Amino acid sequence: MKKLGFIMILSILVIIAAACSNANDKANSHDTSNMDSKSTENSDHSQMSGSQKDYSNLPMTTATKELAGNNITITAKEAVNSFDSKHKFPVWTFNGSVPGPIIKLKQGQTVNITLKNELPQPVTIHWHGLPVPNSQDGVPGVTMNSVQPGHSFTYHFTATVPGTYWYHSHQDSVNQIDKGLYGAIIVEGANEEKVDKDYTLMLDEWNSSGITMDEMKSGKNHTDMNGDNMGTYDLYTINGKSGDSIPPLKVRKGDKVRIRLINAGYITHYIHLHGHAFKVVATDGNPIHNPQLVKNKLIPVAPGERYDIEFTADHPGTWYIDSHDHNKADKNMVAKIVYEGSNRHTDKPDYKTSLPQLDITKYGEKGPSRFTLNQKYDVNYTMDLGVKVDKKGTTHYTINGKYYPKTDPIYVNKGDLVKITLRNISTVDHPMHLHGHSFQVLSKNGKPLTGSPLIKDTLNVKPGEVYVIAFQANNPGDWMYHCHELHHAAAGMMIDVKYRGFKPSFKVDPNADNRPE
Repeated sequence: MKKLGFIMILSILVIIAAACSNANDKANSHDTSNMDSKSTENSDHSQMSGSQKDYSNLPMTTATKELAGNNITITAKEAVNSFDSKHKFPVWTFNGSVPGPIIKLKQGQTVNITLKNELPQPVTIHWHGLPVPNSQDGVPGVTMNSVQPGHSFTYHFTATVPGTYWYHSHQDSVNQIDKGLYGAIIVEGANEEKVDKDYTLMLDEWNSSGITMDEMKSGKNHTDMNGDNMGTYDLYTINGKSGDSIPPLKVRKGDKVRIRLINAGYITHYIHLHGHAFKVVATDGNPIHNPQLVKNKLIPVAPGERYDIEFTADHPGTWYIDSHDHNKADKNMVAKIVYEGSNRHTDKPDYKTSLPQLDITKYGEKGPSRFTLNQKYDVNYTMDLGVKVDKKGTTHYTINGKYYPKTDPIYVNKGDLVKITLRNISTVDHPMHLHGHSFQVLSKNGKPLTGSPLIKDTLNVKPGEVYVIAFQANNPGDWMYHCHELHHAAAGMMIDVKYRGFKPSFKVDPNADNRPE
């Protein structure tokens, strides 16, 4: 009996020691190599998501500002963002806000944008959709070395093509975009028609525990995850705010209003503008030819895509623009449209009503077209977008059965006309984004497009769909072409478009920890 009692006491002491050790591990788990940037601040635990770590030394995020001029500085740094009354946790920011500042340039303007890195991990900036020289594209290990903590890099380019674009980190982007490293960049056309109100809405989704999806899958910082929402995006935001915390869009009767929709997340959002007829005037920065008015149709905005819509404020009252994704989270992706000086009619979001989707491939009118299905092309390439599980049980997203960096590059010469057939043989969407170029969509599921010539840089290919696209190789370099559901890209759905004879202007630094996705 004495021996048994001694063993029981010893066991209790071991359990107590292990508990103390775990507590110390949690208290000291602020590891700068795997920054838990979406855990929450220590204050007001009953209202806030995430862990019990003390982030009281971090500043709160500030309102998103506009930046203009020929010399701009963007600083990557950490802050705490209040999403709504219940969710507040650390994020990674550009200039202390989520989204980062709206960069406004004029067509033909040359700009120097200096990225300063005050984060504990390397970062870069990629100018999504905006054609820039290859050396300025911001893909670590492909066009540059990642910018190390405490260092800076100045991007230099001319804004040649007007439109709505966005910028984001391309270093470990599946996680760094998830943490908030993105913002809008708008190039105003030389002869652009002015509007009375111009709003930019960046759509995103987060896990309310403050942890990125990849961190969850890998088990990193697992002590900070709430059990109820592990592995899900359950916090939808517009411009970094959710639900009632989203500022209203103020208009006056008679205003011509432009709304720029940018999907910075990894889920397609189906956007509904209440109470007004509207036109889609551009997609991915490229104009739609003679767009017609539509009403009560959903605009499917896939990851990486942009849609510019315009409407006349001719229906005074309070209305909404919201997402119809048919899940619990979409009820918080909603912004009020408020007529100043009007108390008429308060609209109510109706998430149960099924509305038709706008088919952008049939929208607008036929116009001048640079490419056709039957013309001669210098390069023809077919991309089967699939998925495979290897012998170790790891899931890979593939192009023609291979995953990056084993995928076969598309080799081109400067001036080549390139035709690509995209076939989705998987069971999930793949929004495919081409760097450095825009392409024209020529056909969908074997049928030529019937609407406006459709020029894009990101195209969502749903399961079973087949698209044919074309572009001219007019921007020499080594370019990425990848799925912008970045979990898929990180798992292999990437390919290189390589110009023959091109030599990059940098040397890969093996110590830079370059992670292109």
